[in-house]
Amino acid sequence: MTVGMKPTPTDPQQLSERIAQSSQWVGTVREEISRILVGQGELVDRLLVGLLCNGHILLEGMPGLAKTLAVKALSGTLKLAFSRLQFTPDLLPADLIGTMIYNPDQRSFAPKLGPVFANIILADEINRAPAKVQSALLEAMQERQVTLGDQSYALPAPFLVLATQNPIDQEGTYQLPEAQLDRFLLKVTVNYPSKEEELVIMDRMASTTPAEETRQVVDPSTIDSSRQVLDQIYIDPAVREYIVDLVNATRYPAKVDTSLKPLLRAGASPRASINLALAGRARAFMEGRSFVTPQDIKLLARDILRHRILLSYEAEAEDLSSDIIIERILSKVPVP
Repeated sequence: MTVGMKPTPTDPQQLSERIAQSSQWVGTVREEISRILVGQGELVDRLLVGLLCNGHILLEGMPGLAKTLAVKALSGTLKLAFSRLQFTPDLLPADLIGTMIYNPDQRSFAPKLGPVFANIILADEINRAPAKVQSALLEAMQERQVTLGDQSYALPAPFLVLATQNPIDQEGTYQLPEAQLDRFLLKVTVNYPSKEEELVIMDRMASTTPAEETRQVVDPSTIDSSRQVLDQIYIDPAVREYIVDLVNATRYPAKVDTSLKPLLRAGASPRASINLALAGRARAFMEGRSFVTPQDIKLLARDILRHRILLSYEAEAEDLSSDIIIERILSKVPVP
């Protein structure tokens, strides 16, 4: 997974005009989703970042906070194949990726492809699946292919896994391995709505009539052209160094704050730097800018780093969360 840091375009004005034209669908999608989903603007923006970056997203929050609804609302606006997978402890890899079926007439095996062969996968309660299923999903997420027998089958493009998990339910769950967590572009924490938002939710949802669905307003070619424009967005060398400094601070925390050293067991991998740069470009694109700012990086840092750092037992004993540690790192690393 690589990101080319391309130089400033020869005509920034022309690039700005292309971004303004190419990003019009972002506002349309936001507006369409808002007909179904109340509030959760940050969640919607993070889903759009994942779509633009072709990156997988893990949504974590209490039950009933519209995680599944948000993913279904987004998929409803896209002219792409959508598949919902309800993960359970008895799920088998074949239930996910498919299997080989014997054809007695031809005396040969033929593949029966599973529901993972779709553009957008909603992996509901992903932490309920056992290790073998997680391994099968890991290949799909990283290689964008699955292996049946001795043959590999490419998944459709684009391919995104939007997974949900409950942070407090422990019975019948399996902790996601660090290798799989690292494959998620973002880990988004979904919070409770405000009082005003909850009043609107109650008025809208307290009905026996099913909620309406979003309309398809974006096709794959529009997304592809947006990604081509996104790759041209400029990242200043100072911002690039800021990204690497933030990630390095998770590995060598004593360099920025000696009190952080005993709180971290392991820091973020180079995927964090790559994804910060890529997501920064996506946010700049969504804001109609031709360049990435340090503020873009600061706003995305928690979602990109929180699942890539390992806290020490001392940090857990002090009831410190990953977000608190990241916040302290952001306050210590100089902003260009």
